[in-house]
Amino acid sequence: MAEIYILGQILSAENFREPNLFCRWNIQAGSLWKFIEGESEGQTATDCNSIDQKSYFAHPIDLHLATRGIQGWPKLSIEVFSVNALKQFCPVGICFTYIPTKPGLHHLKIATWRIAPQTVLDSIREKFFTGGFTIVKKDLIHTGLERYKIATISSGIVRVELSVFFKHFRKYNIVFD
Repeated sequence: MAEIYILGQILSAENFREPNLFCRWNIQAGSLWKFIEGESEGQTATDCNSIDQKSYFAHPIDLHLATRGIQGWPKLSIEVFSVNALKQFCPVGICFTYIPTKPGLHHLKIATWRIAPQTVLDSIREKFFTGGFTIVKKDLIHTGLERYKIATISSGIVRVELSVFFKHFRKYNIVFD
């Protein structure tokens, strides 16, 4: 089987208006993929972005996958949350990106979005009480089937650094140009 090694880190979250951010991340892959080693999901520590509107995480990603084909190429999904003084957290950004299809070091700058309030009451509730709205069906984040129905607004940027290594791809006639 062809194999892929993903090493890297979630570096930072930038340009979010909310302080005290953390990220939850996971990697999804299709049915032809098998997770061999490493964690396919995790959560960063919380960092305060009070000075330069950047929260620094340096959270490691270390994963080894095997595949029988390229269908269902792995995707990195990240949710950014804000923590308030009462230790309640609310979503402030959602994003996903495909793992790069070229070996080497990649610096990714991923734009995030969040669910837009639909009414004035929703805006007030978001601002003063519960924060952002949560997606119940998490697969909507990385599949496009129903995502077009969600009204969204842009929120911030997540920076990720990934090193991708391929093994036995040429042996199984999988060639990327």
